[in-house]
Amino acid sequence: MSKAISSGTERPLSGIRVIDFGQYVAGPAAAMMLCDLGAEVIHIDPPGGPRWKSPAAAMLNRGKTCVELDLKSGEGHEQALRLIRSADVVVENFRPGVMTRLGLDAGTFRADCPGLLWLSLPGFSSTDTKRADLKAWEAVVAAACGQYSDMGLNRVLMGIEPSFSPLPLASAYASVLGAAAVTLALAKRQETGIGDVIEVPLAAALMEGLAYNSQQVERYPDRYKSNREKEIERRRASGERMDATYAELQELLDPFYRNYECADGRRIYVVSASHVSHPERVLKILGLWEQLVDEGLPRHDAYLDVADWPGGDTCSLSSYPLSQDWADRVSTLMKEAFRTKPSFEWERIFGEQGAPAAVQRTTQEWLASEHALQSRMILEVDDPDFGTMRQLGNLAWLKSDAAAAAAKNARRMAKAADIAAMPVANAATADTSKSGWLDGLKILDLTNVIAGPTMASTLARFGADIVSVGPVSPTMDAWNAIIFGMHAGRGKRSLLMDLKSNRGREALSRMIEWADVITANATDRQLAGIGLDAENLERINPNVILCQLDCYGGPMRGPNSNFPGYDDLAQAVTGVMARFGGSLDTPEEHAHFGTIDVLGGFCGVLAIGAALFQRARTGRGDVARASLCAAGQLIQAPFMFDYDGRAPFDEPSGRALKGWGALYRAYQAADGWFFLAAHASDPATLAGIDGLSGVDALPADALEYALETRFRTGNVADWVRRLQAADIGAHGLNKMHAVRDAHIRCESEGAIDLNENTFSFIRHDRHPSGRWVDLVAPNAIRPTEAAITIPGPMPKPGADSRVILAEFGFSADEIDGMIKDGVVAEQWCAKYLPE
Repeated sequence: MSKAISSGTERPLSGIRVIDFGQYVAGPAAAMMLCDLGAEVIHIDPPGGPRWKSPAAAMLNRGKTCVELDLKSGEGHEQALRLIRSADVVVENFRPGVMTRLGLDAGTFRADCPGLLWLSLPGFSSTDTKRADLKAWEAVVAAACGQYSDMGLNRVLMGIEPSFSPLPLASAYASVLGAAAVTLALAKRQETGIGDVIEVPLAAALMEGLAYNSQQVERYPDRYKSNREKEIERRRASGERMDATYAELQELLDPFYRNYECADGRRIYVVSASHVSHPERVLKILGLWEQLVDEGLPRHDAYLDVADWPGGDTCSLSSYPLSQDWADRVSTLMKEAFRTKPSFEWERIFGEQGAPAAVQRTTQEWLASEHALQSRMILEVDDPDFGTMRQLGNLAWLKSDAAAAAAKNARRMAKAADIAAMPVANAATADTSKSGWLDGLKILDLTNVIAGPTMASTLARFGADIVSVGPVSPTMDAWNAIIFGMHAGRGKRSLLMDLKSNRGREALSRMIEWADVITANATDRQLAGIGLDAENLERINPNVILCQLDCYGGPMRGPNSNFPGYDDLAQAVTGVMARFGGSLDTPEEHAHFGTIDVLGGFCGVLAIGAALFQRARTGRGDVARASLCAAGQLIQAPFMFDYDGRAPFDEPSGRALKGWGALYRAYQAADGWFFLAAHASDPATLAGIDGLSGVDALPADALEYALETRFRTGNVADWVRRLQAADIGAHGLNKMHAVRDAHIRCESEGAIDLNENTFSFIRHDRHPSGRWVDLVAPNAIRPTEAAITIPGPMPKPGADSRVILAEFGFSADEIDGMIKDGVVAEQWCAKYLPE
């Protein structure tokens, strides 16, 4: 039941009541994000408190009113009914059917509460006949999706498979998408009065989050393969073992995409590949530019076909990757240069001069870092049990609400009977025909790489009209802008224009006036350079929402706020790489392309949804904000806290990891691997399974060895069947490409049902590139009332330049003149993808 906002001091979700039945990560995290944006959240625990006995549960429940209810008792059930009927939003992350068995399913309330929004976050889709009933612990979902079998090129070359990661990626992706869906549905409800039942299966969200790891392009050109990929192919062809050492792997990395040891012994991570100017900037900072130019460092246009490269060139500085010979030469010189100064001095120099690089840190160091605390990405909350507690901050926020986002209340204990009743959600007031949440919404997309474009491409499925504006001369190479763009560029029209020219600025002003939302991945300094400062936006279109995504942003400014950065740098500074690699001496980027990039884009969608809901109630625009480092904190939610007396930061880490104790780890059977995800209370149940008798009597230090020995006596399918029959979490370790191939449909075959299973992939066999392209389907968010459409493929950059400019009032002669003068372009090169 939306309430009118009386003043600009109200928060984005003020007046919204959320009932949170969630446990563990996904449900509580989604509700926490809504609470962080101003909603009133009432969290329901079973008698005895949260099922997850971790300080992280206190963090995820901050700001909430926490109530214990026995939902199986008459009194507890009646209290739950009363609370739900008073709510705008319900959040739960049980298996499909659990709430129905409790008599608390969404259908029970739709007639009396048509405005109610119900968010369900199951492990697998309710339509998945094979998996819906599984005990879907985080690792079970990861195993089913192939996460542990596809842990990156390093692990392949080292011969390590499977490899466990303690990061709850599925819950992170699903919780942000779930919270974002709620905000978009709330904005739509302002118009229609109708709520929705929204399902976001964790496994489907994980597949969307890891989109670039299941992507497949027909006739993929060798020029885009990294030196690690080429080494894998070489070893496979020659029959050599995959046994590379960590040190050997470092020498296969691109010099602008690797770690360097500094004078203080610490490592700095440089991520400056693929960009038209970043590699040159790095070499100039290090004093190496003139020397390497004199040596003949190739610098030709990144969009030339290989056949057109200047004689003798085997690569180009502006195109990833460098050839192995040039990588060896450049890396050798960069190693020597970095040893001349300490790591943090280099980080400051690089950041101030606009070159992306960051010092490797542990999670504990990040929690205490100057920038994290000053920017309020890390907050101090006075928890009733743990005292002053450092916790991750907002995943999304609005500029007008920054002060409130920079401070948090602790959780508060209460009794259900003490919580005041509220009016039932409003009945429908408008047309209830099925339409997209964003039908008619106009988005101006000024982003590049992965995280920024993910924002608008995620919104395309809801009906938004998106115009993407790129530069006349490409900033990023084709590996980045085209290969990655095939996913993040879906559902958009493409214009290439120089935004710094006078006529380009004139066209930009018309577009700002047209737009409802503008997306940009840039720092404050960069935005001001193209006229997207607050004063200019207020003058042109005071109702527009600008969504700004950057690397280091927080509700407040910190010393690194204007530093450029990418996914891998967010991993480096927040502790992900040290955790994944095992130490600060052996850091590794987390296995999957775009791990944080895609999540950061989802966080931007959440910020946009909150701003749209606020605008629907107040009529005012705002600056919606998200950052990669904030997203990097979320994927470490089980560890992203500190307080006096905290247990040591010795959680599972490193490349040899198979799990987290005997009951939660990957085991090898006679014919492959599977994941066992048993609860601490399950050993007695395990002992009742054929082949596992007596394991409940074993001490903890003997249990793991006993299970390893026994599981090797049978095959994967038999063990998984027995464990699942006993309602113990278990799943074979799938491979991501096998999951894709088992659930793919060709676009040319006609209509595709996005909800028929947990997994769905599309072969775009009419792709404008002239190749077929396999991409994950947009099926993680599944509303009942709203329509979801499959966005069209990314057009060739510039393909729509003339049509778009004509729509904004430019004549054919004016457009011809803009093209002639280099203000506008219709392509970056003759081909969609340079060969």
